[in-house]
Amino acid sequence: MSTVKLTTAQALVKFLNSQYISVDGKESFFVEGVFAIFGHGNVLGLGQALEENPGNLKVHQGRNEQGMAQAAIAFAKQSRRKKIYACTSSVGPGAANMITAAATATANNIPVLLLPGDTFSTRQPDPVLQQIEQTYSAAVTTNDAFKPVCKYWDRVVRPEQLMSAMLNAMRVLTNEGDTGAVCIALPQDVQGEAYDFPEYFFQKRVHRIERRCGTKEEINDAVELILKKKKPLIICGGGAKYSEAGEELKKFAQEFNIPICETQAGKSALESTFLLNLGGVGVTGNLAANLIASDADLIIGVGTRFTDFTSGSKGQFRNSEVEFLTINASRYNAEKMDAVKIVGDAKVSLKALYENLHLKGYKSGYTSEIEEAKDRWEQEVKRLYAIEFNDKDFKPEVAGHNDDSAKELYDLYNEAMPQTTVIGEINKFLQKDYVIVGASGSLPGDLQRLWRSNEKYSYHMEYGYSCMGYEVSGALGVKLAEPDKEVYAMTGDGSYMMLHSELISSVQEHKKINVLLFDNCGFGCINNLQMSNGMGSFGTEFRRRNEETGHLDGEYIPIDFAKSAEGYGVKTYSVKNIKELREALADAKNQTASTLIDIKILPKTMTNGYESWWHVGVAEVSNKESIQKAYDSMKENLSKARQY
Repeated sequence: MSTVKLTTAQALVKFLNSQYISVDGKESFFVEGVFAIFGHGNVLGLGQALEENPGNLKVHQGRNEQGMAQAAIAFAKQSRRKKIYACTSSVGPGAANMITAAATATANNIPVLLLPGDTFSTRQPDPVLQQIEQTYSAAVTTNDAFKPVCKYWDRVVRPEQLMSAMLNAMRVLTNEGDTGAVCIALPQDVQGEAYDFPEYFFQKRVHRIERRCGTKEEINDAVELILKKKKPLIICGGGAKYSEAGEELKKFAQEFNIPICETQAGKSALESTFLLNLGGVGVTGNLAANLIASDADLIIGVGTRFTDFTSGSKGQFRNSEVEFLTINASRYNAEKMDAVKIVGDAKVSLKALYENLHLKGYKSGYTSEIEEAKDRWEQEVKRLYAIEFNDKDFKPEVAGHNDDSAKELYDLYNEAMPQTTVIGEINKFLQKDYVIVGASGSLPGDLQRLWRSNEKYSYHMEYGYSCMGYEVSGALGVKLAEPDKEVYAMTGDGSYMMLHSELISSVQEHKKINVLLFDNCGFGCINNLQMSNGMGSFGTEFRRRNEETGHLDGEYIPIDFAKSAEGYGVKTYSVKNIKELREALADAKNQTASTLIDIKILPKTMTNGYESWWHVGVAEVSNKESIQKAYDSMKENLSKARQY
């Protein structure tokens, strides 16, 4: 047996360079590169290996471990899970920072390889710098915290363990039905230890993403169910996007006259202009999709996990005769909602279902309902895009609010704009060769409802975990995947302040991104949630502490985000009206370096409702009548929701 003597870290780098992926007969490198923040736990091991011989791996310097890992997730997501980045950090805080990102990847079923440093396997220097000590076990380190949020976890305490660890890692990273974060913890002494690795460990490995169709029996069961239904509705989820099944969905919908609605992950798998595309559904869905969903007698979920936002906390589908059919590469997700299931790739399974249903001559029973619902929503969109602020008759979009906060912020900045109007302007401006990125706050709701995706894969939303701080990091990852497109991070001020460090990495890498920062002086989405459920504004607006009351209910804290970001070396703009916004968008597009547009937004000017309900915990006991009413409303809605 031929062997080659390498350190564990060197062997790992050599192995990653030998991994390929094959999709529809097209072969390419699987691991694009490594994001790294070096510290004492990885710099002399994995860092040395990458310096000496990185092979084809691109090495990027991160600014925050969570941020760089979120960028890696966004890269894999935008690449439709066909390419990945690895991320390495030191032991301790660096590793712990990646745990949130690991959860983001696993919640969204996005592959990412995390390689945190670890304490010494010999335990002789213990406790080393940044080591967590537990009296009940010397084997526990910070990296054990990755276990609940990863699809696969291992710790390499001997060099030869690297082989089985990495083969298992690749098994999970290339598993379309059950992928997510993979953590391989690397004790710092083991990284530098040498071993005679067999050369076959480094042979070229091609991981095939096989388009497995559902079984004949599953297809027959699905056809039988559809034939009994008059008003089916397709939900296009992220699995449809990763399978690149948009054209098959359109053909299926046209042939059988079945409307399509979208989840956050599925949006832009097909164009918004498609006649049977109703848009977003559920809690952040629009009026058209939710009206049709409420009356549908069959829900066909294609690549969706049926999260509470998609299902309206299982209360969106109100027809007493409604049943569920799923197409999903994951058996676990396919069996949700007690559905008739097809376990397989969305693209080929839709083709098989189409062929069998076509032979039966099926057509849905819809007449004018789809067109009427779309027309109603179109009129509402026009209204939302045209809202202007007038302090005399201004009415907030979110029920249960007064306009005091909007007037106060308008006066503070001398001018500001409604959020829906701003989104409309941006949507009109972006016509081709772009990707928008979002994740948290009120923007995902407004974007799922209002944004028209006129190009495939132009809408990139992380909403499986709704991780604040993903937006800027994610934009960098998307730009690495789509270098020829303009990438726009759409983020609120709260999320931006949580994490935007990879904006500097974008400057370093000459990878231009554009940050569209919606500043409404607070966590506006949660402020709306608390106030619409009977509470007052409490701890969600960015206000100074009031010396008289002792509470955070003083004046708003104005922040000049443009001035701050200018110091990073990006081109910045501060806008308060539509004219300034249009000029900034046009000029930013012509820049070669990253940009930030600080957009002053009026509070309470986002969208709300549209025939949906979200189950959140409301206090059962309170002295406030408004909270008592909110609790009663929750119980009433809960009684109408499905119980599985």
